[in-house]
Amino acid sequence: MPRTPPTAARTTVRAGTTLSFTVAGTGPTVVLLHGLAGSSREFEPTMAGLMPGYRVAALDQRGHGRSTRRPADVSREAYVLDVVALIELLSPGEPVHLVGQSMGAHTAMLTAADRPDLVASLVLLECDAGPGERDQVAGLGRYFASWPVPFKDAQDARTFLGDSALASAWLADLEQRPDGLWPRFDPDIMAACMVPVTAPRWHEWQSVAAPTLVLYGEHGMFTERQKAEFITARPGTRRVDIPGAGHDAHLENFPAWIRALREFLECAQHPSRVGAVELPPLAAGTADP
Repeated sequence: MPRTPPTAARTTVRAGTTLSFTVAGTGPTVVLLHGLAGSSREFEPTMAGLMPGYRVAALDQRGHGRSTRRPADVSREAYVLDVVALIELLSPGEPVHLVGQSMGAHTAMLTAADRPDLVASLVLLECDAGPGERDQVAGLGRYFASWPVPFKDAQDARTFLGDSALASAWLADLEQRPDGLWPRFDPDIMAACMVPVTAPRWHEWQSVAAPTLVLYGEHGMFTERQKAEFITARPGTRRVDIPGAGHDAHLENFPAWIRALREFLECAQHPSRVGAVELPPLAAGTADP
């Protein structure tokens, strides 16, 4: 992975909720949104991989990272308004390239649907329009509540979390307190913010106007049927599958992820050069105009 760019955390406040974000680079603005229980820190390699050439911002979504830990509102609308506020702060009058993974991809999709004037292009990693089921939400809450925190030290945390790419991201983001290491999220907030994500959002997905790339990990959380249904529901959507990766493909196969992202952004900025830029092969089920 590329070296992490020099960044400093900044904050803004919307409706009483503090939002922390990092920004670096110059050029067209790209905004990155992490998934559930993640933070902007996991996108530092992506920020570096997009520079030079782009100004890249990564947001700690509410309830995550260094943003307000226990926000009063965890509705999808609140998350969308947070992103709108960040875009209007960083890129007034100029639409941005909006990128999200998992829950962050869902937020990005809804933002693009609600505010097409703010989104020049959209990239969704491991996303669908909402499964309509809440079974997994309770399981996620129980899993995060099972963490034996505080962890005594990094090795203690590693022993419990394991050595996956996602575990490494969680480990790097733990907060040091006098009694040990703690995650930068609360389990009940994670479960609560996921409940609205399960609501079907097919109308919003189909109303997205921006050029859109959807990426899936070869071993991600969605079935081939779910992937195909999502892609074909919105004609013109490009699909790329990342080999050897799961739900956190941006961490598990970074070279394939950053290549697909950079090439799509290049085409989104210069549509006339589509034939001159080598896009990743489109997977079966991709819908083109």
